[in-house]
Amino acid sequence: MSTTILLAEDEQFLGKVVKESLEKQGYIVMLAPDGKKAWELYKAHTFSLCILDVMMPYKDGFTLASQIRNDNPEIPLMFLTAKSDIKDITAGYASGGNDYLKKPFSLDELFLRVKELLRRTSSEKEKNDEERIGNYLFHFQRQELKINDKIIKLSHKETQLLELLLKHKNQVLDRKSTLLLLWGDDNFFNTRTMDVYITKLRKKLEEDKNIEVINIRGFGYKLIC
Repeated sequence: MSTTILLAEDEQFLGKVVKESLEKQGYIVMLAPDGKKAWELYKAHTFSLCILDVMMPYKDGFTLASQIRNDNPEIPLMFLTAKSDIKDITAGYASGGNDYLKKPFSLDELFLRVKELLRRTSSEKEKNDEERIGNYLFHFQRQELKINDKIIKLSHKETQLLELLLKHKNQVLDRKSTLLLLWGDDNFFNTRTMDVYITKLRKKLEEDKNIEVINIRGFGYKLIC
């Protein structure tokens, strides 16, 4: 079955070159000239990969990526950008991106990145996406917790945060690093927002009294289970 790629690029010449080059590699490519058109295409079709320019009219790549990621936690997202500042890269990953290709780039590098993203996604789908947290089963891809036949749905951000806590189980999860990774900035507003998500996760995990998410003042949080 052919692999269909959404390409959002407002530079007409570059978009045409990338589209035609990927099509020669055997992919089906749908090209959108701006973020708004890209979102319309995304909602109307099924894609295996999205390649998004960062700076686009009507809707920038980061905003578009967040929308796509909220709709589909699994689809791989790649950014094309002339920006290389660490804040921009962090923002890209925080919005749900999987890879970041800086302009100008070679087509051979693009082909390799696309192939690797698709391979990695395929491999991850084959893995068991369940992990136990106390008496709960945590399903990464389905974004849910299950306990005693009860299913508790998680938002994308809750899933990301719980996954990080679980990776650092019984260790301190650094607050600043987590804020930069998931929100792109460690400002006061985002810090308070993360605290709200921690409170939500505590509530969703309260049916197992042996599970705790404790605040390590000045450092971060620790998941004990």
